[in-house]
Amino acid sequence: MHRAAHPAGRRTLVWVLCPGSSPARIGAQVNEPAFSTCWNSGRHTRGEQMLAEIAGLGFHRVELGHGVRLSLWDGIVDYLGRHELEVTSLHNFCPLPVQILRADPDCYQCTSHRPEERERAARYTRQTIDWAATLRARYVVLHLGSVPMPPYTDKLIALIRRGHYLDRGYVKAKIAALKAREGARALVLERVRQWLVPLAQYAKAAGVKLAIENRIGLETVPSEREFAALFGEADFAEVGYWHDFGHAQVRANLGWIDHREWLTAMKSRLFGAHVHDVRFPDLDHLAPFTGMTPWAELFAILPPETLCVWEMSPRLPAAEIIAALAKWRVLGQR
Repeated sequence: MHRAAHPAGRRTLVWVLCPGSSPARIGAQVNEPAFSTCWNSGRHTRGEQMLAEIAGLGFHRVELGHGVRLSLWDGIVDYLGRHELEVTSLHNFCPLPVQILRADPDCYQCTSHRPEERERAARYTRQTIDWAATLRARYVVLHLGSVPMPPYTDKLIALIRRGHYLDRGYVKAKIAALKAREGARALVLERVRQWLVPLAQYAKAAGVKLAIENRIGLETVPSEREFAALFGEADFAEVGYWHDFGHAQVRANLGWIDHREWLTAMKSRLFGAHVHDVRFPDLDHLAPFTGMTPWAELFAILPPETLCVWEMSPRLPAAEIIAALAKWRVLGQR
């Protein structure tokens, strides 16, 4: 073990597990999923209790999610120094900025027209990278923002629920959404480039990899075309893709992508994935094997080293998660 100074400059010293200090079985469990604290960070006031509850489900690896408050941090660090739990990743922003009172990964967006908001997004992302390096987590998962446009995603979902799935009115609304989304593409991409280039360099120097997550909303960034544009640039050669299975499945339900084709196209840049199931059309963050996601077909596409992080709704009971994990292991899924 070694001691590391708080990256934000506090005098508190924290204990961090070093390579080789944890049992070999944890390092060898490359096919074991990690579990996101998004499931329980909101209901805990002590970080050690939050992590202990996750370990009690049967998980040996954890992602610190975007709802982790700074008040939980000392307990998190204390628990990690005394228990066999690996931090695989941090979901930006982590810890949550103190002025933000609830989990909100989009509280500051790099696509904002306000320079001060873009700078805040950069500052808190650097803080997340610093903490990832301190905790020896390999990845920081990013949301990149959105574009100003009418709420077409909500409109399409409402049409589906009213029984208009893929009818003429639905297709008309979908085409209008596509036109509105593409109209903002050039401006948004330039803002993303200017914001992301220095952060990619910062993360590389810290030994941390940045992974951009796909999102549900049609207004979110990057779109499929924008992912291709960014990953085609040399400045982002070491920035990867984070596949959220639930988000992609909802996007497929909206008729926006083919889930299998999209995952196949992004396979070469894939760092990790958020795993959660979906019930049609958009009820997500369910336990695996309880919804409509074609797991066997999709997992056949993943490289064997892909990190899978379960991202469960806080509403899910522990018993349902434990049952899904047992099935996951029996079936040999990841």
